[in-house]
Amino acid sequence: MTGSSVDQLESLRQVVGVVREGNLFQQAKLEGTGLTTDFVSIEDFIAHCPFTTKDELARDRLEHQPYGTNISFPLERYTRFHQTSGTKGEPMAWLDLPEDWEWMLGNWGRVLDAAGVKPGARCYFAFSFGPFLGFWTAFEAASRRGCLCMPGGGMSSEQRLRSILEQGAEYLFCTPTYALRLAEVAAGRGMDVASSEIRKIIVAGEPGGSMPELRRRISEAWGGVELFDHYGMTEVGPVAYETPGGEGGLRVILESYLAEVVCPTSGEPLGEAKQGELVLTTLGRAGCPVLRYRTGDLVLPHWGEDENGSPTLDLVGGILGRVDDMIVVRGVNLYPTSVDAVVRRFEEVLEYQVVVDETPTMTEVSVRAEASPKLSNSLEKALTEAFSLRIPVESVETGSLPRFEMKAQRWVRRDGK
Repeated sequence: MTGSSVDQLESLRQVVGVVREGNLFQQAKLEGTGLTTDFVSIEDFIAHCPFTTKDELARDRLEHQPYGTNISFPLERYTRFHQTSGTKGEPMAWLDLPEDWEWMLGNWGRVLDAAGVKPGARCYFAFSFGPFLGFWTAFEAASRRGCLCMPGGGMSSEQRLRSILEQGAEYLFCTPTYALRLAEVAAGRGMDVASSEIRKIIVAGEPGGSMPELRRRISEAWGGVELFDHYGMTEVGPVAYETPGGEGGLRVILESYLAEVVCPTSGEPLGEAKQGELVLTTLGRAGCPVLRYRTGDLVLPHWGEDENGSPTLDLVGGILGRVDDMIVVRGVNLYPTSVDAVVRRFEEVLEYQVVVDETPTMTEVSVRAEASPKLSNSLEKALTEAFSLRIPVESVETGSLPRFEMKAQRWVRRDGK
């Protein structure tokens, strides 16, 4: 299912027209498919257009350095440079035209509307402001809205906290992991963030922003503030914002994206309430577009209508995990998000790390937790109960495990060959 509309169809035809004219990567992808700009429906487009994968894009950039061939116009037309985070391999360069950048800012405008960010609000961005796209578009969209925008690039966690408190920031933009990290640093420095002027924390960058236990922990650490989840990727831009009601979950901006949910293995479309992989086509980023891009993100779709009768796609529970993050341990499927949900029940666990030992014959998983031996035993029992699988938990010294500002990388794989 796609939740298609007349506007989506027209936008899609325009994108296909642009790439047919001058995008070598997309021309090669569409060769022999018979797809032209005269397709009669979204279903017709899907039937003729192949998927695009991250591996294909990465290979294209390696073979045609530095920017690859997925650009639709002469290089001098592009004014914005960013890179993917590199969490799953080498970072990929990504270029944007001025009009494509404006399109992304418009999408962030939708996010800010939904989050209730008004002109004049004081917004703090706990973000590095390096080449990773991250909150760059959020910062500029909020600035244009008339907000006072405070960048936290190049600062330590303590410096950021002091700035948040001294400047009376009302909205904090960061990853879920870093929101907890800031609260941890504040507690260690005797800084009272619970009585700060922060009224809402807008999170993005990793799964977890819609997980009830993590949301509760972040909210309590910051004095009961609201959390607001958001989802986007460098390759596609700002995609979704928290569904109305403040309970987590994400609503895709269907005016800007053609969205599908498919079986991760077969690629076949999935219906209502069936967990699958999110596939996105950008409808307003023709300078460096993706057509039927396999995001690798697992979602549970709910198709419906809003109060005006327009189609909606809600991702129940937000981003549930990554297709390529799943491991099988003695016949049990484990996702990082499911393990995280169990660990987050134990507030005394300051940080943790999952160690995956892989051999040709067997995969084993263990956890290292900054917690007392007694608490570690309790966590081990909880993991066993949750997965019917013994996952040993080792107690380690407080502060010995890595902390993360951007996407957390708590799973460490070791090749046991």
